[in-house]
Amino acid sequence: MERVTYMEQEIMLLEDFNLQIYRGEIMGMIPVNAYGMTAFLKLLQNNLPLYDGYIYYGGEKINSWKEAKKQPNRLSIIEGKSRLVENMTVLDNVFVLRQSFGQEIVRTKLLGRQLAPFFADIGMDISADARVETLSEFERVIVELLRAIVMGHRLIVLNDIGTLISYGELKKLHEILRHYAAQGFSFLYICPHFEEVVMICDRSAMFSNGRIHKIVRPEEMADEILRLYPAEYDRMVRSHLESRVNDGGEHEEVLRTDGLCGEYVRNFSLTVSSGECLVVQIQENHIFQELVQMIAGDKEPESGGLYLLGKPEKFAGCEKLAVIQELPTRSMVFPKLTYMENLCISLSRRMPFLWLGRSIRSSIRQEYGPVLGDEVFDMPVEELSEKQKYQMIYTRVLLQKPKIVFCIQPFKGADLPHRMVVWKMLEMLLDKGIAVVILTMVLSDSLPLADRLLVVNEDGGEKEVMRRDFASISAVTPWIHLYQE
Repeated sequence: MERVTYMEQEIMLLEDFNLQIYRGEIMGMIPVNAYGMTAFLKLLQNNLPLYDGYIYYGGEKINSWKEAKKQPNRLSIIEGKSRLVENMTVLDNVFVLRQSFGQEIVRTKLLGRQLAPFFADIGMDISADARVETLSEFERVIVELLRAIVMGHRLIVLNDIGTLISYGELKKLHEILRHYAAQGFSFLYICPHFEEVVMICDRSAMFSNGRIHKIVRPEEMADEILRLYPAEYDRMVRSHLESRVNDGGEHEEVLRTDGLCGEYVRNFSLTVSSGECLVVQIQENHIFQELVQMIAGDKEPESGGLYLLGKPEKFAGCEKLAVIQELPTRSMVFPKLTYMENLCISLSRRMPFLWLGRSIRSSIRQEYGPVLGDEVFDMPVEELSEKQKYQMIYTRVLLQKPKIVFCIQPFKGADLPHRMVVWKMLEMLLDKGIAVVILTMVLSDSLPLADRLLVVNEDGGEKEVMRRDFASISAVTPWIHLYQE
């Protein structure tokens, strides 16, 4: 992509955009913010009219400000939303649904024998007859990758894959990418967390506000990304770490789990105190998903106990326990309700007459208007910005007055400005003395908030790491220099 400028409805989304990806390269891209990212992905797939610049693929000019090819480009994008067809098998998705598949009779056994070497080549055992809806997230990613390889797509884009699969699965995926890169396939690995990019990429592009600011090598990445982070973020992290180090007060135990067990969860135990932030990194996807179901009250543990303030309790229906779901601006916003109804929906459990009297709602508006913005109370919920949605959800939890909040991958899908918003909201909960437990598969932004880290291994075993030992976790630990000071 050479000097590409792209506009939609007179709004410039990409400006003077330059990017080169070479044969057999795993190229990283770190979006410091998401502005222009959707437009960039659309341009990769389709040759939309450019305001300026040129795009080449495989040495051939496919798009320019003068003219563009009509057909879509032969490349694949793998991300959170699956492009596989459910209710069909792996075999159908890899072979039969290809545009170039011209057979009128599908010879299933023959195609199965053709597919088997692809799985064997990368050390994966996935049944060709398995239906897509039965696949795990990791298996789905592998099938999409194989489909791209079989279709001969020489460029494959992976967009924020690390938030979908476990750490062990991520390492396996990286091995597979290196295997195909050695065969001449090229990859663009988009991820907002530099510590993940440095594990796999040969070079990385720093993307911000619709432009590539710099191309860096892995050894330069940590310093460069911190330079691109706003000074406010760095001050925020430093201030939080200093305040937690100086906090020598006694804190009562709020919650304890004893030996929670399920189909995949094995003897899960933790304790957390008031005002404490505990980060739980789960390295196996099945364990992660089942534990999230237990905490959300969607699945009862087969055995084990939950104790809140020393008394037996259940996850489902517990008013003193709140859960902030994954991607909350999509999963916890109710468009058919007003802003005030969205804000107070949890408060109504404690105050059943809330909707009958205006005085309580008026006092809430008076108290939180200066923080949330007085205008949001009269806005349709679907017109709120991402920041306003995050603020509404976290303030809703604050109004509930829980003793503990479980946050499921709170930074997933958020670019840097919105990660800063989430950070401040979590810090607000901690400042109120509320215990916060973050369940995640990727540490990144969660770790600097943590007072303790609990690592759940692939076999379900647990390892506790105190803050003073965070620097020993990895050479690419976020803000590692602050733990070493």
